Amino acid sequence: MMNERLLQQLEQIAERFEELQARMADPHVEPGQLETLGREYAVLRPVAEQFLAYRTIQDAMMSLAPCLDDHDAELRHLAKEELEDLQQQLDRTEQALHQALLTARHDDGPGSCFLEIRAGAGGHEAALFAGDLLRMYLRYAEQSGWGSELVSASPGEHGGYKEVICRIQGAGAYEQLALESGVHRVQRVPETESQGRIHTSTCTVAVLPELAEHETIAINPADLRIDTYRASGAGGQHVNKTDSAVRITHLPSGMVVESQQERSQHRNKARALSLLHARLMQQAQDERRRSEAVHRKEQVGSADRSERIRTYNIPQGRITDHRIGLTLYQLPQIMEGHLEPLITALLQARETTELAEQHARVHHGA
Repeated sequence: MMNERLLQQLEQIAERFEELQARMADPHVEPGQLETLGREYAVLRPVAEQFLAYRTIQDAMMSLAPCLDDHDAELRHLAKEELEDLQQQLDRTEQALHQALLTARHDDGPGSCFLEIRAGAGGHEAALFAGDLLRMYLRYAEQSGWGSELVSASPGEHGGYKEVICRIQGAGAYEQLALESGVHRVQRVPETESQGRIHTSTCTVAVLPELAEHETIAINPADLRIDTYRASGAGGQHVNKTDSAVRITHLPSGMVVESQQERSQHRNKARALSLLHARLMQQAQDERRRSEAVHRKEQVGSADRSERIRTYNIPQGRITDHRIGLTLYQLPQIMEGHLEPLITALLQARETTELAEQHARVHHGA
């Protein structure tokens, strides 16, 4: 059963959906406003429709309840069977309703994002793990219908990557991948280990939203040093013929970004600037979170990238997300990109946390 706070939230969504329907039917609404209303309507519609179905099933169950006490044994039996069927429908509808809420959050949030993976402790094994993580995320992106492109890569000496950055394009990509930010730890026996000892390596994952033009931070061109150089690596022979790769240094912060995968220097510059904006915005948000940390404790989705968030135990086929205490013995499937069980659990935990915090703010008059 859904808690009272969530039901209140759903009632508000249903009321807002009805209000949107009425406003969109108003012939005096301006075209620009109609477009804005239409986008909100499209996001809320699946939630409102599932909630209406949920309420309809509940009403049907309430109307059958008196039949359970009827003197007619056959009527009582039929009512019991129908109630059991309705309960199954209610459970399925509640699950669909939760999914619709999560999807509404995805559609209403940023879309494309930058995914950065850096090898940490563990030397060559960490670089190999970075390659494994990249493959996992790219497969998940493909299964989700998102596009992807490499922005920059620094290969490891024995495979994998010291650092790799890619761009994931698609509705809900940032929302679904944002909680992957943090330190990922792998436990496995390296191929070079003759005595079968398990080694531990780490990688840091950072997920940054690609900002819309109106959301970007203003950057003074005088604060940028832009260098071009000849790209190397997996770009094909054409990538080495001209100085198409771009490196941008933001002088006030010392932040450096690169893009070398595009054939065009202009496109590499645009991609690097987009990444720089995303990093600067993330830096500003991190600073704000740190200043608010004494007032608000984030239980899920902390932006602290020094936090160990997940352990991949290869010998046992086990994966554990430490933030929500979830352990799954589905590691081979997850490494093939089937991240849905993890991501769904994390998003639901965050939703529960946000609802509890909202309730606390209302209770304390915040």
